[in-house]
Amino acid sequence: MITIVGGSGFIGSRLSRRLKEKNTAFQIIDKRVGSTFPDETIVADVRDLESLIPAIKGEVIINLAAEHRDDVTPKSLYDEVNVVGAKHVCDVAEAHKINKIIFTSSVAVYGFAPVGTDETGTINYFNDYGRTKYEAEQVYRNWQKKDPEKRTLVIIRPTVVFGEQNRGNVYNLLKLIASGKFAMVGNGKNVKSMAYVENIAAFLEYSINFGPGVHLYNYVDKPDFNMNQLVKRVNKALGKKESIGIRIPYPIGYTLGKILDVAAALSGIKFPISSIRIKKFCSDTSFDSSAPQSGFKAPVHLETGLSNTIKHEFLQKNEGELFYSE
Repeated sequence: MITIVGGSGFIGSRLSRRLKEKNTAFQIIDKRVGSTFPDETIVADVRDLESLIPAIKGEVIINLAAEHRDDVTPKSLYDEVNVVGAKHVCDVAEAHKINKIIFTSSVAVYGFAPVGTDETGTINYFNDYGRTKYEAEQVYRNWQKKDPEKRTLVIIRPTVVFGEQNRGNVYNLLKLIASGKFAMVGNGKNVKSMAYVENIAAFLEYSINFGPGVHLYNYVDKPDFNMNQLVKRVNKALGKKESIGIRIPYPIGYTLGKILDVAAALSGIKFPISSIRIKKFCSDTSFDSSAPQSGFKAPVHLETGLSNTIKHEFLQKNEGELFYSE
């Protein structure tokens, strides 16, 4: 039995689908029951140890539960879910003598990192999300150290994950381009790493077979695109002219973000544009990964994943559960 904590979310639902197709026994532990796998779901919260202990069963725990948005309030939720939640997962593993934990961390632990940062990159988080993800990694490492010959810890640091049915930052970008209202902030030469949801789910499934020890991997689908290349590819997939359109100099875009930060603070309204989102949009977020060296081969090429997502969201009529994230 494989337990997927936070399994009602975007990645968890895709992973569950893969396991279901292969008749692999699994259960989902989540604070909500999703519409995709309600019969396999038990309601419990990583912040509540008493609800977790009787709920979790099996030989493997995959923890996908996280607070990750830029605008989480109160900010204490980052620590409560990401760090305290990690401690509770380890407590449950101790109680049930479960010796394998797979944890999805994030490349956010590297902060605004140099292009090509791999798993040896300097930890330099700039926000509470990156901080608490890294602190959670240390919680899991301490758990593994208690019985290193028997315990398996897999830490996966994905870059931004996109795909069908997701309503995160990549979807918002695609929607803007599809609507014809997109404006490029900056020169568009900054490089972005991305990961298609089917591929990260496949790597999570693949990592179930790793043996005792600590296994650390970034997860990235290659090749990387700069923003100019990405926008042109999206327009091509939409059947539009491969052009960029309106450009806004970075100083102007960042100033607009700051103005909206103030407006959000005064009004309590969460705007889709903020200074940190402008900064992230215009920054290089290009990472390397040693995942291919493990023998893993992504089942879907990145451009195919991008095309699949665009077709599903903008060129076809589809129904199904939607997942909201960054």
